[in-house]
Amino acid sequence: MSAQYAPLESCDVLIVGGGSAGIATAASLLRRRPGLDVRIVEPSEHHYYQPGWTMVGAGVFTPERTRRRTEDLIPRGAQWVRGSVAAFDPIHDRVELTDGRWIGYRMLVAAPGLKLDWGAIPGLAETLGRNNVTSNYGYETAPYTWKLVQAMKSGRAIFTQPPMPIKCAGAPQKAMYLSADHWRDHGRNDIEIEFHNAGPVLFGVKDYVPALMEYVRKYRIDLNFGSKLVAVDGPARTATFAVTNAEGEVSQVRREFDFLHVCPPQTAPDVIRESPLAAESGWIEVDDATLRHKRFENVFGLGDACSAPNAKTAAAARKQAPVVAENILSLLDGQPMRAVYDGYGSCPLTVERGKIVLAEFGYGGKLLPSFPKWMLDGTKPTRLAWHLKAQALPEIYWLGMLRGREWLAGPHHIEPAPQLRPAVA
Repeated sequence: MSAQYAPLESCDVLIVGGGSAGIATAASLLRRRPGLDVRIVEPSEHHYYQPGWTMVGAGVFTPERTRRRTEDLIPRGAQWVRGSVAAFDPIHDRVELTDGRWIGYRMLVAAPGLKLDWGAIPGLAETLGRNNVTSNYGYETAPYTWKLVQAMKSGRAIFTQPPMPIKCAGAPQKAMYLSADHWRDHGRNDIEIEFHNAGPVLFGVKDYVPALMEYVRKYRIDLNFGSKLVAVDGPARTATFAVTNAEGEVSQVRREFDFLHVCPPQTAPDVIRESPLAAESGWIEVDDATLRHKRFENVFGLGDACSAPNAKTAAAARKQAPVVAENILSLLDGQPMRAVYDGYGSCPLTVERGKIVLAEFGYGGKLLPSFPKWMLDGTKPTRLAWHLKAQALPEIYWLGMLRGREWLAGPHHIEPAPQLRPAVA
């Protein structure tokens, strides 16, 4: 290693990303092993509870309720490295920061989140937040959603969903149901609602579709599958869609709108896609069970940027963090990994103000409910699930997940198997 590339500093565990997954992993590590040298690379001054933005867009939460200072959330014992990663060098166990510093590590956790690619749709970035174009996928624009919902009296409201994978696959229709519920309660029956989904189904786990379809009919929503938003003209109030028919033929359809809620296309961050950590898909290439990188044995990936085929939700990160923490400590101790992730993800589908279909599932669409059916049937809309999302989950996030408290989130364990490679020497 040449002197000019030598790390200026090093640590036991370097975590790239101070979002939900990164901070939860740091907290889980330090609760298990106080004194471990853990550093978190994160540029942002503020940390956001993004699942709350659906509620901001419906006037239930204030935006401020979803934001806190990053420095107040860094776990005790961890060091915040305020900056961004410019490049990963897993061959030499180091990363380069954009300010030119190098940091070495014994173990790397890559949890940088994903990229909301607003620029992938011509005209969208220029008109977002005005011209009646909004999105609950942004802290600044979610309040605009609520403003537009209250102001709309008649006309056409369009909600869009891009190709998968995306962060919280149910979020585009959550916005639609809550908006429709408000309009229905206020007698605004002249509003036409259209849902344009680039995919072929309403929701990827079929057990939850019947309950959702009841609300589609209740709100008289026009479903359009295979309909991908490809351009927006805000001043002209028009949206252009590439529509694929049953024969696979694609045509362009232009729709005028009075309200447009957009879910942007989403990819892994550029620094990941251009790094040795990336799979062919662009996401961090990990083993689905252990979350260890498939080619670099002291690298783990979790959260929205990893390649595991789970739903990209905060609930998934909450389950992944203890798995990564336990497996890292096993490797540092020269022991085989035993903690495994079952693909758990949760999507509280807000179908009306006061009721939620609580979708909880793992790999392959297997239902993984947290509560017995007699208490809470996640396939049905319930008020209990609403109270869980509106009151309990934010506190579980701030005071539990980000502090290493793992209520209903402890990892599953297995006996070491041949496919789980031996510990790093």
